[in-house]
Amino acid sequence: MKFSDNIRNQVRTADTLQRIILVNVLVYLGFALIRAFMKLFMSSMDAYFIPSQWLAVPASVPALIFKPWTLVTYMFYHEDFFHILFNMLWLFWMGKIFQEYLGNKKLLSTYILGGISGALLYIIAYNVFPLFSETVGYSFALGASAGVLAITIATATLLPDYRITIMFIGPVALKYIAIVSVFLDLISVSGSNAGGHIAHLGGALFGFIYVKQLKQGRDLALWFNNFIDRLATIFKGRSKMKVSYKRAKGDDEYISAKKVNQERTDEILDKISKSGYGSLTNEERDFLFKTSRDS
Repeated sequence: MKFSDNIRNQVRTADTLQRIILVNVLVYLGFALIRAFMKLFMSSMDAYFIPSQWLAVPASVPALIFKPWTLVTYMFYHEDFFHILFNMLWLFWMGKIFQEYLGNKKLLSTYILGGISGALLYIIAYNVFPLFSETVGYSFALGASAGVLAITIATATLLPDYRITIMFIGPVALKYIAIVSVFLDLISVSGSNAGGHIAHLGGALFGFIYVKQLKQGRDLALWFNNFIDRLATIFKGRSKMKVSYKRAKGDDEYISAKKVNQERTDEILDKISKSGYGSLTNEERDFLFKTSRDS
């Protein structure tokens, strides 16, 4: 197998979390290589090569009107190595836990909608608070942090007593990680990286509200998941017609079955919140795994 074929196969078989990380890494490496070669050849274009003008989200509303795509592109664009390193590590750790309980579709929607929520709060804050009045015209935000915080807070809201081991500290419950993360962002909203911390809070707020509503049977990201499904259908094209001998479920039967599954999932998630993952029976674990895999 050729190396290029192997890479394509890896991308094709990657799950949603791996693909989000891969896109972030490839975007970072691509622009880093372009900058490196421009400097090697002392290209006069180096001074004009500023990807952030087209990929980072601006605080200025007039600028945003002409670049609305930056509400999404900013969360896949990094300029600093350690910025992307820590974002991707944290996304991987929290994303694996999130993915295990809520599945791939909800992971993607939480990352994207959490990132957009972070961008909107950042834009609102920079246009409302007098502190930012002199910088709003040229300020911009970039990086995956808001999406990562959305996933982190969503996971902590779902599984507050779930423990992970942190180096030099030991086992720590997710609820304490969430509290510390939000507190640090709150006390930094007037600092040198105010825009970044405000965006973090926007992502965190979405993650918290999303899971709270999910526990009550309301999926705030359902419209987004349906939109992604339609896009996937368009790009894949119509599948070949297949003959099926199974009786198709009617709308009422489908809705009823979906409601029963959601209620069962909510019961299991409540049990995890109260007694931890170890309290689940094998049947409950299998049900949760199948549900998250299909969602």
